[in-house]
Amino acid sequence: MAENKEYISQNHEGGSVHISEEVVASVAAIAAMEVDGVCGLSAKIGADIAEMLGKKNLGKGVRLTVGEANDVTVDCYIVVELGGNVMAIAKNVQDAVASALSSITGLTVAAVNVTVAGIALPKDGKK
Repeated sequence: MAENKEYISQNHEGGSVHISEEVVASVAAIAAMEVDGVCGLSAKIGADIAEMLGKKNLGKGVRLTVGEANDVTVDCYIVVELGGNVMAIAKNVQDAVASALSSITGLTVAAVNVTVAGIALPKDGKK
């Protein structure tokens, strides 16, 4: 479909607006990371290698699919803290990502799919 597009474009009366898919993924990643109970995002191995080589990617752990009508489906792969309510954290991530993308980019969010890819000890080391 539109997974190979680099920009999401919208035409308006005064011209057009082009938003990089990397920017959209970064907004989604930041929104997900701000949710209590989320330790991090899980990236693909290729992204981890690229990051070791100095290429930072704020959108790691986020995959976008842009529909025909420029609506966005977001897949987030998160790591949650041990002891948290996984279902509640995942729902909070869905809400936060959808809200951030709608308000910051103005895009229509078709769906936010959350995959809990791992569980980690809390950041302060407590169990």
